[in-house]
Amino acid sequence: MKLKNEFIHLVPDRRLYKLNIPVIGLTGGIASGKSTVSQMLADKGLAVVDADRLVKEIYALPETLAFVQKEFPDVIQAGKIQFNLLRQKVFSDTKVKATVENFIYQRLPQTFQNAFEKFDQPQVLIYDVPLLFERDMKGYFDLTVLVYAPQDLQRERLIQRDKQTPEMAESILNQQMNIEEKKLKADFVINNSKSEEELAKEVENFLRQIIQA
Repeated sequence: MKLKNEFIHLVPDRRLYKLNIPVIGLTGGIASGKSTVSQMLADKGLAVVDADRLVKEIYALPETLAFVQKEFPDVIQAGKIQFNLLRQKVFSDTKVKATVENFIYQRLPQTFQNAFEKFDQPQVLIYDVPLLFERDMKGYFDLTVLVYAPQDLQRERLIQRDKQTPEMAESILNQQMNIEEKKLKADFVINNSKSEEELAKEVENFLRQIIQA
């Protein structure tokens, strides 16, 4: 699949990791359905790199376990990181958040490159990145698309899906840019406030607009 010329805005030197193909930034708020859309796009044959998966790969490294053991020994049980405990620390303490993110982001470029090299000469790449706008990354993408769900629905999904308390769900949402603000910043919006069937139609419509026939 090839992106329509009208949506190719960057030269490689200005693009994410200096890639020589156009890159679409896919983002959303937590529990907005971004991962579902990401999988739908991958199922259609598009090259998709998921930032969350890259982070999971980094967390699986022995050096990450050693780092967490040193910095936050109370979240290690039976020699493994207890991610629910680490998540609570990250969302309740900005210093912890900065320390963990700094460690992870130093290792992202190489992990991204490893993932990208697995594709067979794609003509466009989709990078699924939750904090695209929070990290002021929009300028690195040829275009951006937001998977949208209103905040009340995000909160409801967080409580039901992740078994979060209402207080923790609110804390998590407050750590991210408001979904309505993201909506204003995105080039395209995929609405995920209805059924999965309706979401599939939204994805099809998005692709019709951006991909060359």
